Amino acid sequence: MSSALTVLVIVVVAFPLLMYLMQDQLLFHPQPLSEQHRHQVRQRFPDAQEVFLQADGVRLHAWHVKAQPGKPLVIYFGGNAEEVAGMLFEAPARAPGAGWLLVSYRGYGASEGSPSEAAITADALRWYDYAVKELGAAKVVVFGRSLGSGAAVYLASERKVSSVVLVTPFDSLVEVAKHHYPYLPVRLMLRHPFESVERAPKLSMPLLCIAAERDQVIPAAHARRLYDAWGGPKQWVELPGADHNGTVGIPAFWQSITAFLQQ
Repeated sequence: MSSALTVLVIVVVAFPLLMYLMQDQLLFHPQPLSEQHRHQVRQRFPDAQEVFLQADGVRLHAWHVKAQPGKPLVIYFGGNAEEVAGMLFEAPARAPGAGWLLVSYRGYGASEGSPSEAAITADALRWYDYAVKELGAAKVVVFGRSLGSGAAVYLASERKVSSVVLVTPFDSLVEVAKHHYPYLPVRLMLRHPFESVERAPKLSMPLLCIAAERDQVIPAAHARRLYDAWGGPKQWVELPGADHNGTVGIPAFWQSITAFLQQ
């Protein structure tokens, strides 16, 4: 009886408590950018300039590729384990003339601090305001991949953006967590819910939503719920055979993004 009771306590109390305490480590996987790597990026992509913001005593970092006249600036929010400088290898060539602002969350790239939903969404607004006021962006497109879809949807709900691109997005991190941990009270536990689906019906700008058919991290059903709730014109692209991290290798990935941005 004593052994059975101990096991029960571990299952019912200790494991949920451990998951609660470790949720930031499970959700966020910061990818710091070393000085050597920054130098290599600057050498390889001379058209990409580093930009910095100060917020709450923390230095924020992004890479900026200038837009040609009349072309949009794309503000990019990456995945939870992504170093966004990697987008420089393809993004500027795939969308000729468009500008790019590749944002590093706190703790990622050369940004200081620690990530959280509150910090990511507040900083998204700061980067938009910087893009409009300091970079002179007249037309802004927001692009969010995976975790970054939460930042993109939030920004689109709070500022004037021309259109939105979401790749492997979610309706709500609560719903995704419930899928993976159906035995836990995740709605009570999760500190970073990113309830994108609640904002979607009020958004009227065009959406391109790209889902991965075999996504085991954020099943395509979650992307579909967000897509169905979207209030504006929308396009759905589901990449056949792709998993969560294999979207870029599917030709339709960049083809659909390029066509959407050209519109």
